[in-house]
Amino acid sequence: MLIRMLGSFEVIGDDGVPADVPGARLRTLLATLALDPGRVVPRSALVDRIWGEAPPSDATNALQRLVSRLRKVLPDGVLEGQVSGYRLLVDPDAVDAVRFERLVARARDADVAGRVRMLREALALWRGPALQDVAGADGEAGDRNLGAAV
Repeated sequence: MLIRMLGSFEVIGDDGVPADVPGARLRTLLATLALDPGRVVPRSALVDRIWGEAPPSDATNALQRLVSRLRKVLPDGVLEGQVSGYRLLVDPDAVDAVRFERLVARARDADVAGRVRMLREALALWRGPALQDVAGADGEAGDRNLGAAV
């Protein structure tokens, strides 16, 4: 599975078929988890990213409903619930924004030829403004909280 956030938000299955992730809140949930692949993202952080300062009165249940909807879109076993939050089990390089950050970090320590190659590879990941089609708590695409992570 590939998660592309450096441009239009896309999820591509292992079979090469795009997965439909309907709704800005669902995309925000997935983007937040994808920016920290393999790590548990606390429920409170997810609620904050999705609803900001105006969470629903039943935020825990609303988040659980979103997670349930997201599980229907993703392959089995990719989204794991933990006591304190949720974790997306994907290879970090399957998330273009994470791959970009890793390439740039590795390029710093490379020789000139390696640095050029890695930076070109990192730049090639960009397809437009980061986090298009992802609304943050304020409803704006590319919310500042998520955008700061890329």
